[in-house]
Amino acid sequence: MKPQDIRTFFAALAADRPDPQTELDFVNDYTLLVAVVLSAQATDVGVNKATAKLFETVRDPAAMVALGEDGLRQHIRTIGLFNSKAKNVIALSEILLARHGGRVPRTRGELEALPGVGRKTANVVLNEAFGDPTLAVDTHVFRVSNRTGLATGKTVEAVEKKLMKVVPDDYMMGAHHWLILHGRHLCKARKPECFRCPVAELCAFNAKSTRR
Repeated sequence: MKPQDIRTFFAALAADRPDPQTELDFVNDYTLLVAVVLSAQATDVGVNKATAKLFETVRDPAAMVALGEDGLRQHIRTIGLFNSKAKNVIALSEILLARHGGRVPRTRGELEALPGVGRKTANVVLNEAFGDPTLAVDTHVFRVSNRTGLATGKTVEAVEKKLMKVVPDDYMMGAHHWLILHGRHLCKARKPECFRCPVAELCAFNAKSTRR
């Protein structure tokens, strides 16, 4: 896409969703971090169901460590990979207490050093919790970026680097939210709903359909 088309692209997404928000439920920076770790290979809806009761009482690393791995498993057993995720959440909580005063660190290096935290999770936390202009590339963002021609690449990191170069500065903070929500609700993997897409005219996808 040309620079002006990219600006029009994000302006259309912004008009469609003026206040894009993560669909994960959380109450503070720590519960956001836990929710994003749990969301790997799981749906936000599934994670929210699992954490609804958990976050009523467990809202900081100390409470999580006190709950323990077995106790956490009971809350998240409906989520995929719950055994390894429970282990990671307890381990990262212990590290937060030992090295960071119980607080979520605000640098990428410190975040990615935590068990279960990769680049995508770090980007989400940096953007959502600390207001950094980062782009979290998940399966939805990867698909939308490649399908539309916004930022093509064979790897998640390649797409992220291109997005960081082409997304206008004034749309950067909400960019990954708009792309995630667009991919989740309209530009779906199997049946993209091009007939009601606000950016269909700018899209490079060659199988666009106007049929309902």
